[in-house]
Amino acid sequence: MLEEHALVLGGGGVAGIAWMTGLLAGLADAGQDVTGADLMIGTSAGSAVAAQVGSGLSLDALFARQVDPALQARELPAQLDLDKVAADWAEFVAGATSFEEALRLVGAYALAADTVPEAERRAVIESRLPSHEWPSRRIMLVAVEAETGETVEFDSESGASLVDAVAASCAVPGVWPPVTIGGRRYIDGGFRSSDNADLAGGSERIVVISPLGFDSPIQSPVPLRDVIADLRARGSEVTVLVPDQASAAAFGANALDPGTRVPAAEAGRAQGRAGLPDPAS
Repeated sequence: MLEEHALVLGGGGVAGIAWMTGLLAGLADAGQDVTGADLMIGTSAGSAVAAQVGSGLSLDALFARQVDPALQARELPAQLDLDKVAADWAEFVAGATSFEEALRLVGAYALAADTVPEAERRAVIESRLPSHEWPSRRIMLVAVEAETGETVEFDSESGASLVDAVAASCAVPGVWPPVTIGGRRYIDGGFRSSDNADLAGGSERIVVISPLGFDSPIQSPVPLRDVIADLRARGSEVTVLVPDQASAAAFGANALDPGTRVPAAEAGRAQGRAGLPDPAS
């Protein structure tokens, strides 16, 4: 099924959720609302944003849920050192004979890790989502099956609940527990690709919002630069948004710190008000 317009929302932690929410609200302020896409593809933080946008709440209301302490979701404090994650991931890749094997190795690591209980983490995801029902519009949430390394694209017909699909896509190995769906365990789809923008192939127009940008520290067989070049070569008009200097500073050193929500959301909204960049850039 080809889509006319796809919106791709990438990974980036709690700060990434806030920044993307602010960015989308800022674009709407500028008269360039992109949330009416025929297809939304969400990975990790992007899965939460896709589900939030699909809930039917206005962008202003979603922005308020990031910046108003009375409306903010309950988050568990956690530390995410992207440089360490990248170094550990590079070791898995170096020790594997294929990328799928590397995903299986990181899956085994995730399954063995000592984390908070799965139910406690699920409650956080429930708190993030204004609605726990799949929206009527089409969204695809990307995760990785921990034991096989298989990429899985959850949607309303997959049999997974929306909460579980978002939790699976956000299950950072070693930080959060793998998520159980139908007797299988799933981890963060960002380890296949920070954005998984290639899954939007065939769409006429694609907007990619990438908190980790073109130089994601997490190695992927589908790096964003190559994916964008391929999508354009196949005839798609692709617009890419990455954090500007102020937004990158707002992320701080720990993208899972709930304290990043207000500065990241506000920086994102300010960036969005500048409008969409040239699709050719």
